[in-house]
Amino acid sequence: MARNYELLLLETIENLGLVGDVVKVRPGFARNYLLPNAMAEAPTPEKIESLKAARAVAEAELSKQRAAREAVIARLAGCVVNLIRACNDQGVLYGAVTQRDISDQLILDGYGIDMRAVRLNNPIRRVGTQSVTIQFGRDLLAEVTVTVKADRIIELESAAAPSQEYKDDDFVAPVEETYAKSKPAEDDSKSDKSTKSARKTREKSKKD
Repeated sequence: MARNYELLLLETIENLGLVGDVVKVRPGFARNYLLPNAMAEAPTPEKIESLKAARAVAEAELSKQRAAREAVIARLAGCVVNLIRACNDQGVLYGAVTQRDISDQLILDGYGIDMRAVRLNNPIRRVGTQSVTIQFGRDLLAEVTVTVKADRIIELESAAAPSQEYKDDDFVAPVEETYAKSKPAEDDSKSDKSTKSARKTREKSKKD
């Protein structure tokens, strides 16, 4: 397993360190990003000494930035971000709400929130309300409520079907019974005529 590289940061890199810090990073990150972009180099006592002044300035700026972010986090308590978007009749948005959309609205509402501070796992694709985390660094965070509303009145739920009660006589009768009920009854008058005709035939045959 490759060992981590120890490098001296030549500039402040968020979530990694301040200019003048000596940090340990993975080989791939060092070779593919930090070194090619002249953001870091191998540490030497002379170079570390030369960056002390720059580091002091970075620390002062970081302290000022943290104080500003703490104030923003405090103001975000109970914040509701309202967005209006076009959608279909089922409330599905034609264009998903992204981190930038939320950041832009927060800026319009008077909060200096960079898009990178909006922690949104997946774009919002339906009208509704959900909680979204705003986070600075590792320990400064707040939860805001993002409410996405339709740009028109829509019916999200159909009317519930009325409940139906069943009684004993509502159940389907057996096939034989149903058939018997549906079969037309024989005409009594036709039956009587048939009986009389058969009787006359027998009497006639006796006389012959």
